[in-house]
Amino acid sequence: MRYEHRPSRHPRRSPAARGIVPLLAALLAPAAAVSAPVPSPAPSPAPPLAEQRPFMVTSPFGARPDPWYWLRDDKRADKDMLAYLEAENAHLGKVMAPHRALEDKLYGEIVGRIKQDDSTVPQRRHGYWYYSRYEPGKEYPILARKRGSLDAPEEIVLDGNERAKGHEFYSVANLEVSPDGRWAAIAEDTVGRRQYSIRIRDLQTGAWLPTVIDNAEASLAWADDDTTLLYIRKDPQTLLGDKVYRHRRGTDPKDDTLVYQEKDDSFYMGVARSKTDRFVYIALQSTVSSETRYAAVGDPALAFKVAVPRERDHEYQLSDVGDRFVLRTNWQARNFRIVEVPVDKVADRKAWKDVIPHRTDAFVENFDTFDDYLAVGERSGGLAKLRVHGWKDGRDFLLDAADPAYTMELGANDESATTLLRYVYTSPTTPRTTYDYDMRTGERKELKREPVLGGFDSADYTAEFRFATARDGTRVPVTLLYRRGTRLDGTAPLYQYAYGSYGLSSDPVFRSTVLSLVDRGFVYAIAHIRGGQEMGRAWYEDGKLKKKLNTFNDFIDVTRFLVKEKVADPRRVFAMGGSAGGLLMGAVANMAPGDYKGIIAHVPFVDVVTTMLDESIPLTTNEFDEWGNPAADRATYDYMLSYSPYDQVSRQAYPAMLVTGGLWDSQVQYWEPAKWVARLRTMKTDANPLLMRMNMEAGHGGKSGRFQRYRETAEEYAFVLWQAGIDR
Repeated sequence: MRYEHRPSRHPRRSPAARGIVPLLAALLAPAAAVSAPVPSPAPSPAPPLAEQRPFMVTSPFGARPDPWYWLRDDKRADKDMLAYLEAENAHLGKVMAPHRALEDKLYGEIVGRIKQDDSTVPQRRHGYWYYSRYEPGKEYPILARKRGSLDAPEEIVLDGNERAKGHEFYSVANLEVSPDGRWAAIAEDTVGRRQYSIRIRDLQTGAWLPTVIDNAEASLAWADDDTTLLYIRKDPQTLLGDKVYRHRRGTDPKDDTLVYQEKDDSFYMGVARSKTDRFVYIALQSTVSSETRYAAVGDPALAFKVAVPRERDHEYQLSDVGDRFVLRTNWQARNFRIVEVPVDKVADRKAWKDVIPHRTDAFVENFDTFDDYLAVGERSGGLAKLRVHGWKDGRDFLLDAADPAYTMELGANDESATTLLRYVYTSPTTPRTTYDYDMRTGERKELKREPVLGGFDSADYTAEFRFATARDGTRVPVTLLYRRGTRLDGTAPLYQYAYGSYGLSSDPVFRSTVLSLVDRGFVYAIAHIRGGQEMGRAWYEDGKLKKKLNTFNDFIDVTRFLVKEKVADPRRVFAMGGSAGGLLMGAVANMAPGDYKGIIAHVPFVDVVTTMLDESIPLTTNEFDEWGNPAADRATYDYMLSYSPYDQVSRQAYPAMLVTGGLWDSQVQYWEPAKWVARLRTMKTDANPLLMRMNMEAGHGGKSGRFQRYRETAEEYAFVLWQAGIDR
């Protein structure tokens, strides 16, 4: 059985990664506040100014001066650099001090929406029911199980609160239990850099084996002997997982056997045991290509075979059911299709048989297989939907939904021999709701709706799904959320979010935290801009490489559309994005600073050209097909330079800005936001606040505890409300 905990913000460099809504999202709906006039900027304490030191960044197409390059220290030990970061944190503290009471109030609201002793819906695997739960006041989940029945005694698999003791940061990223149910392999991080340590626990005795495997990926898979564990080691500098090893429980990791080494550094890699327990997979994925290797879990030699050899521009994923493989593939299918093929003929494309044919108006995003049914995650009309297909009767249909903007996603379906499909439904007004749907009878059973404290009523809120017209005529979807009674007459402040990279879609889901803004009169908007895949594969391809400017233009054009439609007060528009969405924020700040009152950029990828020129920086080589390789040709170099936020900072007025970073960030290195803020301080001509919060004990996802992260959100919202002229 596998538990996975993923970061709450999208990573910059992981096409296969997805964000999650926290387990304990809930809502409280206080009375809406009346907005006040936007205040004039008040004098602020003098900000720190980073020293400038001569340095030239070289490339095949010329050199560029970078006087703040010295802020990069791969060891994170330079005293001058650390002093500067601490000075920035101190400056933020001084500027935000008058607003701490509001921040505390916001934090209380956000945490007050959480049912503190909540638990997940149990899922069955190998005779056990697995679930996670929280205890009141505690930061980390307890992972537990019951054998055979939910009435059986509880067994604690892992107590995150105990494991986190003595650490400023703690994350359990994966937990895999051996087929016999006795041994748990656990991937943990106590730094925030995603260099995981793997440990093994005897669930029968509770003892931890002395074995520790360091600098690994979180991906794990047991073989059928309950002794052999497959894992992936990382390159210590690039942090790229490139070697699959075979570990025998109870032996020294120095003696582990190399199973597979990936030589192409543009690929990510994972290992997994199949749902049917028939195979173990090594899955490889680059931006534009994929390859899967498979071996029988009971094969002592674990002899891996290539399913379909890799080739550029062919992506596929596979699952086994019965005597055949089922593949999601984009071969001769830009929006992907689903095919089936006998296991021994998987590489013979003439033997592939369409199950879900290619469509130009629908994008096949993912799938799950059952003995008698196929479940497909589909995107059409800009929304994530679920389709069910019967293997025997050929029935094919979409599950219904009640909201104008919503998201359906496959849930935890760990067993094949069932007609029950577990899925999650959510919308901006509907907390995440888990259902079991009987694919044979059509009966739907609600298992859990994330609890809401404080008398929340969905009827108090309105969600809309509109289309804005971009400057090139493209219709861009926009999700809106606002409290009933909010006037859309050009007086409401706007908080607009987007991501727009890697084909990761920004779905209209329920977010408990944003209600603290919406209940104060804000309109919350999600701009489904190009670079995601909300509207299909072409939507992604039109927002990458030398079409990346479409992403930024779409965001700006959505803002202008909402202002024109009187959804937003043009004097109080706020933009937020993180990671690659932080790149979006940096570009927007340079391109259209006058359209925004404030910009929030979390862990922003802003030094694009310098980073993509340096293959020693973690994960750079994986992303040449996303951004381009600026060392390969002059046109790519010039295009990237034209939008790189750090390089395009100019002498102009900028909005009020809040920037965050993580000293141990493995996805976007801390020096990118640090250098960007340093350059902005010397170039901007306005008196608007520019603040940076550098988290000195965490990485890309921020603080690790469930309550700690909400303190950061409360600080952000206090900043936004201050700038919007709302003081309560």
